[in-house]
Amino acid sequence: MLSKKIIVFLTLLMAGETVSSQPMPSKKEVLTVLRQTNQYFMNKWPDPGKSVITNKERPSNLWTRAVYYEGLMALYAASPEKSYYDYAVAWGEKHQWGLWGGTATRNADNQCCGQTYIDLYLVDKKTQRIKDIKTCMDEVAAGDRNDAWSWIDAIQMAMPVFVKLGVLYNDKKYFDKMYALYAFTKNDHGGSGLYNKEEHLWWRDKDFVPPYKAPNGKNCYWSRGNGWVFAALVRVLDLLPASDAHYAEYLQDFKDMAAALLPIQQPTGMWTASLHDAGHYGGREITGSSLFTYGFAWGIRKGILDRKTYLPAVLKAWNGMTKDAVRPNGSLGYVQGTGKEPKDGQPVTYTSTPDFEDYGLGCFLLAGSEVYKLAGRK
Repeated sequence: MLSKKIIVFLTLLMAGETVSSQPMPSKKEVLTVLRQTNQYFMNKWPDPGKSVITNKERPSNLWTRAVYYEGLMALYAASPEKSYYDYAVAWGEKHQWGLWGGTATRNADNQCCGQTYIDLYLVDKKTQRIKDIKTCMDEVAAGDRNDAWSWIDAIQMAMPVFVKLGVLYNDKKYFDKMYALYAFTKNDHGGSGLYNKEEHLWWRDKDFVPPYKAPNGKNCYWSRGNGWVFAALVRVLDLLPASDAHYAEYLQDFKDMAAALLPIQQPTGMWTASLHDAGHYGGREITGSSLFTYGFAWGIRKGILDRKTYLPAVLKAWNGMTKDAVRPNGSLGYVQGTGKEPKDGQPVTYTSTPDFEDYGLGCFLLAGSEVYKLAGRK
């Protein structure tokens, strides 16, 4: 009988050989897929200011659409087509560069649109573009409370806004408040924090802190929720000065998360909705998978993650997503609908349609924008 350790080693070895055989796409191939999927969405929504109607009517500067525009701006950086820029500007103008809930909002979801407003301001420095988001975040920074991010999705929605403003105005008050909010979520929410410092993954909110368990008895970590945090760390570390007092902590959290995510990638190349219980609403799920791919690819490009270790995972994920999830018309399959845990937004299949499909595309465009930067590099 082979020992358990030898069996595990051989399994990992064979998996590594399979992954290493994944082809590196060309820049042209990556860009073709990104343009195709984005064009599908722009054709479907010719008026970027049109309200989004599902179970109720919502303005199109809500978080789901804001995440799409994060992806669009990443695509624009890779392929600076005027139609992309014009589409994003029209979205901002339709909402008069405002936030859902106004400048008094403390909801991170409502602040997410500010990421794109700031990016568009950097292209054309019209003060109106960032007036409201700056006013809002200035008021948040001046406040005493640090418990606003009680769910981990909020980290991605608002954290990059703070770092963008801090860099733009060379003002560390934004960096300091960003850390205070992050640290409270990490260390205090739910009793002892939403970050498991041993398993290096995040509980979505206090409802999932132990004794709550997944059906298989393990801790319940939601794929997209962890993807939001992983992506936020990318977007912060990409801009934050390395001299910042908390840069090293963000960097360590990013590397620890990457190491925790790598061995739970599935043979399909994607990750399942429940990270530690692949049988709990298992199968492919593209939003979390895209965000993890985004982080892995960025980390490789920046020299933070070992290329030999992580590039096979990036290729396996990207090739799996483009092969299995991109439909002929450019729409995406395997997008989990909104919610906060594996059972929400089900079923998740190739043919299923989520309640919102904009954020799924946004995540995919973020991933593709980083894979594009890796493509063709030796």
